[in-house]
Amino acid sequence: MLLFTPTSESQAQRFDGATGRYDLGLILAACALASLGVVMVASSSIAVAEGQHVGPFYFLYRHLFFLGVGLGAALVMSRIELSWLERNALPLLLLGAGLLLLVFVPMIGVRINGARRWVRFGPIGFQSVEAVKILLIVYMSSYLVRHRDNVQTKFLGVLKPLGIAGLFAGLLLAQPDFGSATLLATVVLGMVWLGGARLRDLSILGALAVPAVIWLAFSQDYRVKRLTSFLDPWADPFKDGFQLTQALIAVGRGEWFGVGLGGSVQKLFYLPEAHTDFILAVLAEELGFAGIVLVLALFAWLVGRGFVIGMRAIEQNRHFAAYCAFGVSLMLGLQALVSIGVNLGVLPTKGLTLPLISSGGSSVMMTCAAIGLLVRVSYEVSRADSAMMALVAQRQLAGVRA
Repeated sequence: MLLFTPTSESQAQRFDGATGRYDLGLILAACALASLGVVMVASSSIAVAEGQHVGPFYFLYRHLFFLGVGLGAALVMSRIELSWLERNALPLLLLGAGLLLLVFVPMIGVRINGARRWVRFGPIGFQSVEAVKILLIVYMSSYLVRHRDNVQTKFLGVLKPLGIAGLFAGLLLAQPDFGSATLLATVVLGMVWLGGARLRDLSILGALAVPAVIWLAFSQDYRVKRLTSFLDPWADPFKDGFQLTQALIAVGRGEWFGVGLGGSVQKLFYLPEAHTDFILAVLAEELGFAGIVLVLALFAWLVGRGFVIGMRAIEQNRHFAAYCAFGVSLMLGLQALVSIGVNLGVLPTKGLTLPLISSGGSSVMMTCAAIGLLVRVSYEVSRADSAMMALVAQRQLAGVRA
């Protein structure tokens, strides 16, 4: 496999004359998921909106608004040079830490359903962790570039990035947000492994973390109830197991091709969070097994394109770009996998939305921004390819003239 090592000549060509292309497959996959999300939010939220007396399409209009803002965020991210992100990785990390700390500040942090996960400035509310996901990925990408040798050869080199992830997870657990803390830690672990960390070092840290994870899982009554209701939801179908049993009923009613778009019964005040955390159950009821396969295929396409772009960046020795692509792909893939698993009853309830499909302002906007970062990586990888081809052509022409 031919590796592209940038030189001063190729660098000059790349930035002065070469142009790149945004990955069309990546954009199409994201647009398909977002379009499906608009349809399902419209279908699943009408009953909820009417029950709250805010108009039947309130949540649809809200979703479209945040999707539009997210599109703007994606366009901004797609225009930011990766070199700027790499230079400012540490300030961005500190910004993320500040956002997580703001939720504990009186009059700014907002407690909803017993958790302090939101910050509010006047009429504007925002869930801090959604932005932190991207900021932490950017910093970890920078760290893996700067300390690649230590990560690949020393235990301490692996411990440091996972320690930073542990600090952020601790702030999330204090909110509490066990699902997001687990997701962030897993994404960082995956990035460190893809950065070349030795399996032995990761295994040692994993063995040390297991007791802490078990203690955290059983330290709060609501987490214990989630675990027990997940293992046997039908043991208490009208209390602790209510949400999961209603989701399973919805999935079962869908059979192969569903009851038809808009025909879900479970969304009519039976299934809690039908338009957010459990939107896939409504989709399964209305579109059936075929609908679930479609969602899985679209996410596989999106995440797969991200990893392909990351591998192309590795071939060009553009490791920061590669780790950004890997990090975003891991985040989207793992969050989708957990959300789908929860809806199908194969994972305990985590409170994570289905990216680009579930209703949710902060999640929708920051998911779009993350995809914008991935699109930017694809552009710079394509631009480097163009620069290399132009350089080769110039040298060939010079050889012919000589």
